[in-house]
Amino acid sequence: MSAAREILKNSKRVVVKVGTSTLAHSGSYKLNLYRIEHLIRELADLHNSGKEIVLVTSGAIAAGIGKAGLKSKPDTIPENQALAAIGQGVLMHIYEKFFAEYGQTIGQLLLTGEIATDEHSRENARNSLTALIKMGVIPVINENDAVAVDEIKIGDNDNLSAMVAEIVGADVLIILTDIDGLFDGNPKNDENARLISEVSKIDSRIEKLAGGAGTKLGTGGMFTKIQAAKIATRAGISMLIVNGKEIGNLRRVLNGEEVGTIFPAVGETDRLTVR
Repeated sequence: MSAAREILKNSKRVVVKVGTSTLAHSGSYKLNLYRIEHLIRELADLHNSGKEIVLVTSGAIAAGIGKAGLKSKPDTIPENQALAAIGQGVLMHIYEKFFAEYGQTIGQLLLTGEIATDEHSRENARNSLTALIKMGVIPVINENDAVAVDEIKIGDNDNLSAMVAEIVGADVLIILTDIDGLFDGNPKNDENARLISEVSKIDSRIEKLAGGAGTKLGTGGMFTKIQAAKIATRAGISMLIVNGKEIGNLRRVLNGEEVGTIFPAVGETDRLTVR
């Protein structure tokens, strides 16, 4: 076990970001209730064990697509904003139902890119999140897609989750996605591509490994996750990219097991390991 992963065992405040590819069925554009329930059960149990959990979630537009009975994601911003308005309620209803079944209380925050540029908005977000955590509530955060405009829109929840992790002073940020982590090639068309277990420095080589969005539903890809890693690690927060489709991966990560790709906080380690 690497020193960077050993430290994860002592993580207290954990931000988890879950992507649309993990939450929704790719064929029907409807939410994957089986996977969502298992994720929530794991988060609830981690909270019961004494972890402070913050959940950053995508999926509002996907939920809106399913609710509206559409066959594909629209191209225009107004249509997607309308779907986000529809889907946000659907998504939160499901989260509320499942978290309540496991004895947890949640509180919703919809944020915009102002938290990155406006110190007053940032402080307000910090105060709200801190108060919720102190109350034993699990904050559930999404970007306010229904009203965000280009000037204040973050554009993906990978970067939003890194900003949130920095604001709340998290120990670790775990990004759940539909692949096992960062590879040294494209695993979809290169059978020899190997998982990079640990990245200590995000240099040009690492940036070149990042591609575009992985699914039709998602807005982010590996590139936005690398951006998020830069934000988190510079703030002294370790970040991991982990397969969210594998049930139990969150607990494995926090037990220090070698799951996914870890980006240790700046100064924690100075090596890059490929397995």
